[in-house]
Amino acid sequence: MTELYESQRAMRNMRKAAMQRGVVAVLDVGSSKIACLVLRFDGTDRLNAADGIGSMAGQSGFRVIGAATTRSRGVRFGEISAMQETERAIRTAIQAAQKMAKIRVDHVIACFSGAEPRSYGLDGSVDVEAEVVSEQDVARVLAACDVPDYGAGREVLHAQPVNFALDHRSGLGDPRGQVGQTLTTDMHMLTVDEVAIQNLAYCVKRCDLELAGIASSAYVSGMSALVEDEQELGAACIDMGGGATSLSIFMKKHMIYADTVRMGGEHVTSDISMGLQVPTANAERIKTFYGGVHATGMDDREMIELEGDTGDWEHDRRTVSRAELIGIMRPRVEEILEEVRTRLDIAGFEHLPSQQIVLTGGGSQIPGLDGLASKILGQQVRLGRPMRVHGLPQAATGPAFASAVGMCLFATHPQDEWWDFDLPVERYPVRSLKRAVKWFKDNW
Repeated sequence: MTELYESQRAMRNMRKAAMQRGVVAVLDVGSSKIACLVLRFDGTDRLNAADGIGSMAGQSGFRVIGAATTRSRGVRFGEISAMQETERAIRTAIQAAQKMAKIRVDHVIACFSGAEPRSYGLDGSVDVEAEVVSEQDVARVLAACDVPDYGAGREVLHAQPVNFALDHRSGLGDPRGQVGQTLTTDMHMLTVDEVAIQNLAYCVKRCDLELAGIASSAYVSGMSALVEDEQELGAACIDMGGGATSLSIFMKKHMIYADTVRMGGEHVTSDISMGLQVPTANAERIKTFYGGVHATGMDDREMIELEGDTGDWEHDRRTVSRAELIGIMRPRVEEILEEVRTRLDIAGFEHLPSQQIVLTGGGSQIPGLDGLASKILGQQVRLGRPMRVHGLPQAATGPAFASAVGMCLFATHPQDEWWDFDLPVERYPVRSLKRAVKWFKDNW
């Protein structure tokens, strides 16, 4: 854990240096596409000066000057499965974005969706040393959180204080400079599979780039697709990607839960491919042009030509009705949404004061999906689009780019995390070492 703390600190410092230099790239490594946006900063002083503005508003600090997407290769369920293929795809996206931006990029911030995320809620309490809460007190209270044993082979990806309480006053966003005696905090910690992070970091390194930050796509999609009120009152963001469906729950402008369902739009495509006996590329085209989840009487009469190139004339000139296509797609979409509902129930989503659900990601564009989702999830559901950022091309404003746009916001307006504070020497990993030494002495 100490190593991760140090590496996250190093990445945060590297990101700050890259932003001061004026240019940084964000990379969304997905199962169906790899998207790259190059950001130029018009002075970070203006960002720092805007203290009164929330993280959603002060977007004058950067502009997108390059954007590119390429078909993803070597990524399954949001995790890298073939290193060389993924490296080639990342290089293609980065080079195209650099060409458009007419500038070379050295630092990238990446996000990914798989790696079996798990959420933990931690709390800690300390006495304030002076009367006024200082940065050191905040660092001490974060270090006082008793970190659970989250298992070998796991890494902490996000560790954010979501609430502070000073004496009897709770719900404080930032207690620094306030007067009180006892400071307590609630922290949300997200751990992921260590191998997935290491593979991504190694892949970025092989592309001759420096990794200046890493984030969960569930988190960044929520940042870009949820409006400020939804983030404040409580809402869930469901990002339906190609190989995985990420979900995150936000409350008081902080993520309090994240999870991933290992199914997405590509599974619907493969069902169509097997059901209609057509190649995957044709199945994707049919899904995009004719897909849906609600069949009407008219769909029995609307015929779809299945073009093939097998050489068998009869096989290549078949037609199916749109109702048949919907009959193949709907069960898989229902299965994904049922799995999402199970995860939301586990998280206790029904206890939040507001229960808005926002669907985003490329898979959310299936016609009629919002109606089916509101039936299965039993809540208000709306389709979300990422918020507009300066210079973003029209082609990159759809729901499929929610996590890429969220990465821009993550880079420019990062929320306080555990590693932003200088933790005292007696932080948790050292305490556990002391405990181990004591046990060793007592038992031997």
